[in-house]
Amino acid sequence: MSQEKVITAGLDVGTSGVKVAVFRVGADGHGELLSKTAERIRRRDTKTVVRKCYDDALVEAKIGEDDVAYVASTGEGAMVDFRRGHFYGMTTHARGATWLMPGVEGVLDIGSLHARAIKIDPRSKVLGYRMTSQCASGSGQFIENIARYLGVTIDEVGELSMQAKNPEKPSGICAVLAETDVINMVSRGISRPNIIRGIHLSMADRLVRLLRSARISGRIALTGGLAADAGLRSALEELVDKDKRVEATLETHDDAIYAGAIGAALWAGVRHLRLAQKEREAGASATAAPA
Repeated sequence: MSQEKVITAGLDVGTSGVKVAVFRVGADGHGELLSKTAERIRRRDTKTVVRKCYDDALVEAKIGEDDVAYVASTGEGAMVDFRRGHFYGMTTHARGATWLMPGVEGVLDIGSLHARAIKIDPRSKVLGYRMTSQCASGSGQFIENIARYLGVTIDEVGELSMQAKNPEKPSGICAVLAETDVINMVSRGISRPNIIRGIHLSMADRLVRLLRSARISGRIALTGGLAADAGLRSALEELVDKDKRVEATLETHDDAIYAGAIGAALWAGVRHLRLAQKEREAGASATAAPA
């Protein structure tokens, strides 16, 4: 295997935020993280946020744009107009999860619009998956909407959830009905911690059912924006422990929100170096061919 290494960048563009990871990668797919950055979109032009996040990542890595051999996108790839290639989200989250947490057997990617339970092999190949619908209330966007209504920041949600004593779950699966339930809870004087914990438990219930449907067991990595939500992680762990049909251990990592960007950067290195090798072999064959 060639020892050649190149610098690549992976950009994960979601509905509410952008994540960038810059790597030095070899043809074997192993790499060294040089920098990572994240930006919330917050009603700004997405392409502007993408550009700023990428430029900040280059500054942190102490490199110039010309030093990057391959830029790959995942998620909303059309927002990265300077990309060379694009990888599907399940592929990138699987690769990013195994880089962050070697040996995991599944990935639970919880994003702004949906969640995905992904079964993988040791090489991070996707073996199967299940996904929630976009209209469901088990999403990051739903949590952001509720936090805004309750007058708290998204960063406060996890801590408040952990303070709950008597959580009250919304009755509806539909996000609109669940939000109506929350309005009624507030009018009845239910505390913010109990409301948020109830929402986390409701979301966790749907996510555990997703894991059962995908038939994933063993070590499962939590990735995506909500991997950083300690309240949701706690609710998931509580319900997984209670559900005898799910034999799983949930794991996460401080950089789990970057899993998609990390995976895109790592696959970018493999693709670039393989293409370069094919070009060299084609050139050698042309040179050796008789006139």
